[in-house]
Amino acid sequence: MYKKLLMGLIVVLLCLSPIAAENWDSFQGGVDHTAFRDGNSDFVTNLWTFNMESPIHSSPAIYKDYIYIVSPEGILKAIDMETGLEEWDLDLESPTNSSPMIHNNRLYIGCDDGLKAVNINSHKVVWDYECDNVESTPFFYKDVIYFGSDNGHLYGLNKDGKVEFNKKLGGELKTSPVVVDDTIYIASTDAKIYSMDTDKSKNWEFTAGDEILSSPAYVNESVIFGSSDGNVYCLNESDGDLIWKSDLNNKVISSPTVDEHDNSVYIGSDEGNFTCLDTRDGTIKWSFSAGDKVRSTAALKDKLVAFGSNNGNLYVLNKYTGLQEFNYNPGTILFNSAITSSPVINGNSLFFGDESGYLYSLNIEKYEVPGSVQLYYSIAVLIVLLIVVAVVVIKVRGRK
Repeated sequence: MYKKLLMGLIVVLLCLSPIAAENWDSFQGGVDHTAFRDGNSDFVTNLWTFNMESPIHSSPAIYKDYIYIVSPEGILKAIDMETGLEEWDLDLESPTNSSPMIHNNRLYIGCDDGLKAVNINSHKVVWDYECDNVESTPFFYKDVIYFGSDNGHLYGLNKDGKVEFNKKLGGELKTSPVVVDDTIYIASTDAKIYSMDTDKSKNWEFTAGDEILSSPAYVNESVIFGSSDGNVYCLNESDGDLIWKSDLNNKVISSPTVDEHDNSVYIGSDEGNFTCLDTRDGTIKWSFSAGDKVRSTAALKDKLVAFGSNNGNLYVLNKYTGLQEFNYNPGTILFNSAITSSPVINGNSLFFGDESGYLYSLNIEKYEVPGSVQLYYSIAVLIVLLIVVAVVVIKVRGRK
């Protein structure tokens, strides 16, 4: 009898574990924003580009074998990670600046008219909750979907779209919440970050020097976020007391990515720098100059950290030294497009989008990148220039 019970328990665990591993329950996949998921052992990393036909602001979400991404016009697309081919699309019939979150075959996305739930098997919207604009990427916690709205409300809905939590805070809640041990952390344009219990009681609030558009990350009993006042803040989770702050000299729109094991937090700024700070005291370990605003949130894999810049470059650095391993500029300088969308990683495949409307797949392990349409444009421009120069030279020589 006990043997049968044990075997039954093992079967249940085996059935449940893949589901838990596949979910993309928040912005950048977790409270640390590392945006990394182990790929299947038989997954082949291919190099490809996909045209969304619209600028990409939203960050992709990974679920099973697909990348899910949405355009500002509200067109949701499911793209095969291995081939780069579109599997299906859906018009959400509302503009969006939110990134998708996925749990158990349900995709949740914020739009101008509220939050929508999409069944990714039927490719249909199963419900929508109407409220003001939702730029906040939802967070899934204990069967409740938490998100903020421009109306200043922090909401929690169950899987049927019914309200479980509704609390008016302040300003516009454009950042994405994190939920840890029944406590919700979310920041606002009123320059405050709030700590709320899931039972709706407020624990504390902390005021920075300017609006907060950087989504908080959680590590080692502390909450870390950036502010438009140019500082990165680290607060004690229990009382909101300031542990440290570090001045990065310009707006910090990028959200932090934290490495608990290395005691590091990685974050960009409008100064054009990408900086690694010590999570314990805010000491700067190193800083890399990208030369233009860094507003994307970094993805982390092993010793590598990847992020995009407004100069059109995707950078991959050594996370310990800050030295560049390689970079990829699909615009080939002539046709640069800002990268504000945040990269995500599945196994050895890194995916990111840019303002030109293309989604790219590259091999982060072998430093292999795809060709781009902009490369062919650049070659065409070069050929035209060479022809023009040749014609001018011929005419000048003909006059002699």
